Amino acid sequence: MTHSMTKTHSTAGLSGAFSRNPTNGEVFKQYPFATAAEVDSALQSTHEAFNAWKDSAMVERVALLQRIANGLRKNAPALAEMMALEMGKPVTQGLAEVEKSAKLCEWYGENGPAMLVPEPTLVENDKAWVNYLPLGPVLSVMPWNFPIWQVLRGAVPIILAGNSYLLKPAPNVMGSAYLLRDVVTQAGSPAGLFEVYNADNDSVADSIKDSRIAAITLTGSVRAGSAIAAMAGAALKKCVMELGGSDAFIVLADADIEAAVKGAIAGRFMNNGQICISAKRIIVEESVIGEFTEKFLAAVKTLKIGDPQDESTYLGPMARYDLRDELDGQVKATLAEGATLLWGGEAIAGAGNYYAPTVLGDVKPGMTSFTQELFGPVASLITAKDAAEAIRMANDSEFGLGGSLWSRDVETAKVLAKQVYTGGMFINSPSFSDPRVPIGGVKKSGFGRELSHFGIREFTNPQTLWIES
Repeated sequence: MTHSMTKTHSTAGLSGAFSRNPTNGEVFKQYPFATAAEVDSALQSTHEAFNAWKDSAMVERVALLQRIANGLRKNAPALAEMMALEMGKPVTQGLAEVEKSAKLCEWYGENGPAMLVPEPTLVENDKAWVNYLPLGPVLSVMPWNFPIWQVLRGAVPIILAGNSYLLKPAPNVMGSAYLLRDVVTQAGSPAGLFEVYNADNDSVADSIKDSRIAAITLTGSVRAGSAIAAMAGAALKKCVMELGGSDAFIVLADADIEAAVKGAIAGRFMNNGQICISAKRIIVEESVIGEFTEKFLAAVKTLKIGDPQDESTYLGPMARYDLRDELDGQVKATLAEGATLLWGGEAIAGAGNYYAPTVLGDVKPGMTSFTQELFGPVASLITAKDAAEAIRMANDSEFGLGGSLWSRDVETAKVLAKQVYTGGMFINSPSFSDPRVPIGGVKKSGFGRELSHFGIREFTNPQTLWIES
């Protein structure tokens, strides 16, 4: 493969948001930014929807979620195709994302209502209870890497709790956002309950200050999270931040190496390596680093790169050309710092935004790929002398989103997992999100939680109800 970044992909003359096909570099749709009047209309529509929806019956909310699930399945091919066109997600992975989102709706429909039932407290004689009441319209600033799942994993519990939802999507996946809005609308959602607007940064800032918005949720970069959280704080509004990650994937000497390799491939290269909660730093005990590296490289070399609309493709193009350039710079910096290039390490020549699946060996603390988040198909292999050093290396990060640990001794692994300072740890499994358990981070990976009962209660008002008879 030849390193080639000579082709420019100028956006001169384009205004607003636009969808560019990363398979060929062509812009196929432009979306002008919302005017001030359109922003106000979206805020007002969301506000009015909340005022009506907050008093709706739980059975009505549950029924809506089931209809959304049905609509997702009906429109799965179109949604998967749009994701492939806009951000390069292989269509098979897009279909899986839509199905996972449909199951999310059904899971919350079945289990969510019980999470909102008033709870007794430890006050004697049932004098005090906690009501979980709707909070208000929630502004959601979402990324591009999971345009359906990422949106719905926040929107579904927010709506079930009686709130309304205003989505500001990433500008390169506006088509996916509007398709999703159509699915929700066709499911019979009241006007304004699930609203989408193409706001620019200034309009987002104004929306956060607007009294019609009660809370904000964001999934994105540390930079974006810091800016949005500061605005929310200044406006004294609740927010949840799910930010970057550089998860450690720890392989102990007694691990099932075949299983660990399989997990590392999925954990690092799924979704073209563009996942916050994924195996970015693969830390392997010294006694098995040779075996792991050999088998991992063999597996990487079999990954099929190609058109994301081809069902046999595992790795499509990266979503954005600027992010490929940034990733390539991080790889080159790491190599200059003394790491070894074991495979890949270059952009693939041509119009598409492809980057070769890359494996860096001999990565050490302090190197670029150890300290920074690499958002793309690049794996960093790191050698640890023993389990204790592996844990120290895992914690040697400004991030704390997820992580995994591989060992046949599950009881010892459970003890070690609690020593890793992250929002989630997975034993003998790559990290992933699931509606039954919370997801969120510590340190620069953010704060607050999504999913499970923690997620649905983030955007409620836990009202104390004290009763004297």
